[in-house]
Amino acid sequence: EVQLVESGGGLVQAGGSLRLSCAASGFTFDDYAIAWFRQAPGKEREKVFCISHSDGSKYVGDSVEGRFTISSDSAKNTVYLEMNTLKPEDTARYYCAAGKSPFRLWVLQQPDYWGQGTQVTVSS
Repeated sequence: EVQLVESGGGLVQAGGSLRLSCAASGFTFDDYAIAWFRQAPGKEREKVFCISHSDGSKYVGDSVEGRFTISSDSAKNTVYLEMNTLKPEDTARYYCAAGKSPFRLWVLQQPDYWGQGTQVTVSS
């Protein structure tokens, strides 16, 4: 059974930091790209960050560039999203997703698998 389990969300003050984790199981981790997306109530889903395990390429959303970083631990089948200098507008539910095709995953937002998400709330 394929699973993507996000953790690490919570409530943080503006300017603070959080680290989200996405633990993957049920598929060959290194064959897939993993991405983070987010969605706030009433807003469209937004691309946050993506890492391709095939070549190590990383793709970042404009609104988080310079503040967020992505990393991967293949030994733990886990991808991390380090979020720094958080702003109230970063408040959203953050979803982890996996796809064999980085293009379909990141550009088309059509992953093979989705996680259930973790809530991040940034207070002003």
